[in-house]
Amino acid sequence: MSKKESLIKSFGYAGRGLVDALRDEPNLRIHLLVTVIVIILGFIFRLGPTEWAVLTVCVTLVISLELINTVLEEMVDLASPEISETARKAKDISAAAVFTSSVGAILVGLLLFLPKILQFVFSLAL
Repeated sequence: MSKKESLIKSFGYAGRGLVDALRDEPNLRIHLLVTVIVIILGFIFRLGPTEWAVLTVCVTLVISLELINTVLEEMVDLASPEISETARKAKDISAAAVFTSSVGAILVGLLLFLPKILQFVFSLAL
């Protein structure tokens, strides 16, 4: 198999993994819905290149951590099908990583969008 065929196959595997995660993980679907809303708001409020870059990093971080959390949960379930305090702890800490990144992304969103929303509201009031 050539390197080009191998590269194409690796993209296929990644796509299949994303489809599996979207099908099986409701939190990932929520993150993607919020991403679509944020992108729409970004166009409405005409974000600048730096603002888009910051949002892209935040969205990518949250979604990537959600995918990693999903992998960790699957691996823990495979390695420890019985209820285990260690397994619970690993899953909870992984979920905490997603939660922390989500809170950070919300704060960034507020910093970027709140001034623009307030400016819009005040312009309507005047």
